[in-house]
Amino acid sequence: MPEIFLSIGSNIAPKTHILSALKDLMHVFGTLKLSSYFKTAAIGFEGPAFINLVARFESECPPLEIAKILRGIEEKHGRTRDSQKFSSRTLDVDLILYGDTILKSKELELPRPEIDRYAFVLEPLAEIAPEGRHPISGKTYRDLWAQFDKKGLQQSRLKGDLSL
Repeated sequence: MPEIFLSIGSNIAPKTHILSALKDLMHVFGTLKLSSYFKTAAIGFEGPAFINLVARFESECPPLEIAKILRGIEEKHGRTRDSQKFSSRTLDVDLILYGDTILKSKELELPRPEIDRYAFVLEPLAEIAPEGRHPISGKTYRDLWAQFDKKGLQQSRLKGDLSL
């Protein structure tokens, strides 16, 4: 079964929305492996810090069906699609990897370009899948994180669970 990785984040009542979303994901996909939680300054706009993490599971469910399920979970948590790209949100759950699948369509791009663009995706991914390899570059996530430009990075690993 393919390994599937999700990037999860929130900066509006993050503890409530993330914990509820994780329960929803476990109900649909079963056991999840979770990275640490990371507190990350808002990027591209002024707003509260985000809480981010990466989750891993295995499933035979096709990528477009998973993306549809994720969208439903986001909407259940008050996420609207009429907001700006860089804005506060109740919940953001993105399918970032589906095994070694490379896909670029109107509906979905895999692997997600955010993987090596944003620390809030790459650091937690490197934590739970350090030897995993990016399907396009072939580099390990550990190496991608080691090479990531961390200058000015406003991100920190939270200790313990999501007790904010």
